[in-house]
Amino acid sequence: MTALLTTNLGATPLLGRGKVRDLYAVDGALLLVATDRISAFDHVLATGIPGKGKILTQISLFWFELLAGLVPNHLITADVARFPAALQPYADQLQGRSMLVKRATMFPIECVARGYLAGSGWKEYQAGATVCGIPLPAGLLDGSRLPEPLFTPATKSQDGAHDENISFAAAEALVGAADAAELRRLTLAIYQRAVEHAESRGLILADTKFEFGRTAEGIILADEVLTPDSSRFWEGAAWKPGGAQPSFDKQFVRDYLEAIHWNKQAPAPGLPEEVVHRTQAKYLEAFRRLTGRDISL
Repeated sequence: MTALLTTNLGATPLLGRGKVRDLYAVDGALLLVATDRISAFDHVLATGIPGKGKILTQISLFWFELLAGLVPNHLITADVARFPAALQPYADQLQGRSMLVKRATMFPIECVARGYLAGSGWKEYQAGATVCGIPLPAGLLDGSRLPEPLFTPATKSQDGAHDENISFAAAEALVGAADAAELRRLTLAIYQRAVEHAESRGLILADTKFEFGRTAEGIILADEVLTPDSSRFWEGAAWKPGGAQPSFDKQFVRDYLEAIHWNKQAPAPGLPEEVVHRTQAKYLEAFRRLTGRDISL
């Protein structure tokens, strides 16, 4: 099985390639195709993870269905047989890893929910006992559960660099007070529902980020949702505050890149076969644990 690193859909207009997804314009809608590219330290690596795009897409579809009662989403269909005729010659590329979605005016912020202290939140807390300017109690550790889930927005990076955490007041300045309040409400409601499901599967959802857009019908959930690329899922039984937690993401990749002392500048290196296999297995385990299903890659 080989990794799909780049899609080619002939005359279909390509709007852009992100770190993982290729975006096309299709008959007034958009086509999101999740490739098998993998990034680390803000660089796309030379080696992909076979099947990763299918796993991520199928996890998102699972969550879109589970959350449909809470918030509408951008999905039109993920059934390639129902895609426009011009896309049918490329069905092999698209099967299992693509979604035809509604166009929306996207909000210029990442909507982050945090239930545990980790990542950039832990770094800020160490400096001043706050996360995005929100005061927190003293004595918390890396991996500690927060007194209550927090909405901690971030600006969207336009150049592939890190997103920047911002205060709620800064989010209000960017999108308006009413929309900022609604995005906070939706983010925390979705997070709570996802936490409950993850706990039922023996997992902790430490934090996650969502993207929202607006259509004529109102605010919708867009992009990917609650995948290991956008969320920290931890093994519930192994949770122990005070350091890094066993997680369902690309930690094997990060660990390898640190071990070879890569300078985190382009060009990004490739990955040895063992790291590829272990990372693929971790994504597959996340899929099976979250959905209770199996997947054919």
